Amino acid sequence: MSDNGRAPMAAVGSYESILPFKAIGLDVEVIEDGNGENIGQILNRYARSGCAVLFLEEELFVKYRAEVDDVNEHNDISVIPVPNQKGSMGAGLEAIRKNVERAVGMDIFGEK
Repeated sequence: MSDNGRAPMAAVGSYESILPFKAIGLDVEVIEDGNGENIGQILNRYARSGCAVLFLEEELFVKYRAEVDDVNEHNDISVIPVPNQKGSMGAGLEAIRKNVERAVGMDIFGEK
């Protein structure tokens, strides 16, 4: 736990996707069909609370990519996409590739 009583990691997504994260003690936020439009507010709340890592269900990561990029750019939080029960959409590898390219200045994963 961090100094403010909150876990330094959290998970956001559907109930089925984030249940394992709750089981290991992370803060969780269940996103249902009706509250997905508040994803920017949810991400900012966790960023301001001192959360270092936020696991975001991959479908939400892809759907709200602009909000995720904005939070990543203006805060010290890592938003990491995690697949749900349907399987991976490839967003995690794409995000890693983008972040490494930004840090190194070139795509070191480039395929020949």
